[in-house]
Amino acid sequence: MSKPRNVVVAQSGGPTPVINNSLRGVIEACKAYGDKFGTVYAGYHGVEGILKEELLDLSNQPEDEISLLRTTPTAGSIGTCRYKLKKNQQEDFDRVIEVLKAHDIGYLFYIGGNDSMDTANKISIMAREKGLDLIATGVPKTIDNDVGDSEFKLIDHTPGYGSVARYWATAVQNANEENAGSSPADPVLVLQAMGRQIGFIPAAARLADPKRELPLQIYMVESKVSLEELGEKVNAQLKESGRVIVVVGEGMDVGSLGETKDSFGHTQFSASQITVAQTVVNYLNKVGLKARGAARCQVSGTDQRGCINLASPVDLDEAYKLGQKAVQIAAEDGNGYMSTILRKPGLIYNVYYDKVSLELVANSERSFPESWIAPSRIDVTDDFVKYAKPLIGEDWVSIPMVGGLMRFARLKPIFAEKKLKPYVPQAIR
Repeated sequence: MSKPRNVVVAQSGGPTPVINNSLRGVIEACKAYGDKFGTVYAGYHGVEGILKEELLDLSNQPEDEISLLRTTPTAGSIGTCRYKLKKNQQEDFDRVIEVLKAHDIGYLFYIGGNDSMDTANKISIMAREKGLDLIATGVPKTIDNDVGDSEFKLIDHTPGYGSVARYWATAVQNANEENAGSSPADPVLVLQAMGRQIGFIPAAARLADPKRELPLQIYMVESKVSLEELGEKVNAQLKESGRVIVVVGEGMDVGSLGETKDSFGHTQFSASQITVAQTVVNYLNKVGLKARGAARCQVSGTDQRGCINLASPVDLDEAYKLGQKAVQIAAEDGNGYMSTILRKPGLIYNVYYDKVSLELVANSERSFPESWIAPSRIDVTDDFVKYAKPLIGEDWVSIPMVGGLMRFARLKPIFAEKKLKPYVPQAIR
């Protein structure tokens, strides 16, 4: 029998509340296949950690800490990055292969969104060209829910989305209580949601009010509503109900925001000079409201992708199973796949786990279905609610507490001994 080969698991991009449960799924499934997989390492801070030969030993961590990954949010345990392996960075590709060879890595698991699947696919192709026997497998995650195709045939939804959808259902419920009480002075409350160029996150605001009883307006990027039209719709709602909650996607076109870009070319809205929500509030207060008082805004930040106390139990469970499935795929099906989750037809929510080619999902980007946008352009349809409601779950996640504080995993800094010369990634020299 051949000697078990070592494993590297890494993640990149924006994290989610449940990403570490996918990591736990990978670690524990690799242990279950003891004759197949050797030591499990983490690329500390994603592909940057691989380039720097910073490999965190996960196999020799205390079992209790690995178990605590289940309810440890975001990327503090093994780190993430936004480093892109570009075609002209041949030194980087050569270095990745050199590091993998030096540590007898036969398996790579990459947790992330569409850009991460592209990274995994590129490394897989380069390894093959360089004669390295490497099995690369993707594990999907992204709060944006934009991985895959618009027909939902490659993947139904990505881990992370169910939790951010619950976050927004909860946020709008709370915001409504605030707005109902303070509306004589602040009749318009504008809330900004993450989501870059796709509307799944702001759309989730409707889950707070599926019967449409609240004065709630939702403006997604796909709504294609101008500031002038927004002002008219807000004032029409004020005439009717005296107050309004406005949810805007961070990528809504309101003119220049003084945007900055990350290494993938994505706009960093939270690092721009002004926000969409503030722009909307400034406009509404300038043109005037058809009610006494002023508009105000609230811009949620990284808490949208980091609040484990608001995580969906459904999302948490599915994230773990997708990590497990990725290991099963690597062990039984070989190279070049991503684990995926697909929905079974019928009224009762039920899913199954499968595989899809990395090539198909690398840099894929689904769009929000036009048929799920209401005719008013400021709401979503019941079909969207039927799609998203099962993802947020019906119970609260139980989180270990010590001394009144949440107890998160704390991995020991046990790193593989470096065997190569120091290296500085090309893009940050």
